[in-house]
Amino acid sequence: MRHGVAHRKLGRVTEHRIALLRNQAQALLRHERIQTTVPKAKELRPYVERIISIAKRSIGTQGTDEEKRIRRMTAERLVARDIADAKVVTKLFDTLAPRFVERPGGYTRVLKLGHRRGDAAEVAQIELIGSEYDPNADVPTAEAAEEPKGIRGRARAAVKKLQDEGATEGDDKPKRARKSAKKAE
Repeated sequence: MRHGVAHRKLGRVTEHRIALLRNQAQALLRHERIQTTVPKAKELRPYVERIISIAKRSIGTQGTDEEKRIRRMTAERLVARDIADAKVVTKLFDTLAPRFVERPGGYTRVLKLGHRRGDAAEVAQIELIGSEYDPNADVPTAEAAEEPKGIRGRARAAVKKLQDEGATEGDDKPKRARKSAKKAE
């Protein structure tokens, strides 16, 4: 019986595994939602929650301003060991940690999305609580939707523009239909 076996190896040597977790934690804190495989997401969850807990503890309201500043500086140094990007550390302490002050734990959520097409690996989305999916965020704007793509799209846009400018009736019909309409008259 092997006691004290706590983490998945993820098919990587220790240095690579630590680098992977640091990079994914940084991406998760930056974007608040990432897609990865289920085992990686399950390993990332306690790693990120520990970082958020460190940041959350530094927000305490007790003590003088000098004590608060020192507490935050110490916590930022502890977090900076794992998160290399200073902007992400600042975001963590300014926006993310205050969001979780009242929450006793469980700052992340893992949602299983299905299987990846190439290798059939089970894919999951890990997100921070409070940054739920907004269906309107992915909807393209009207300007981007109307921009024509390719030759056919530009041709359709030109025809539509002519129609909007007030082209004569029957100009939108194919040439053969216009000829037959003229003969019928």
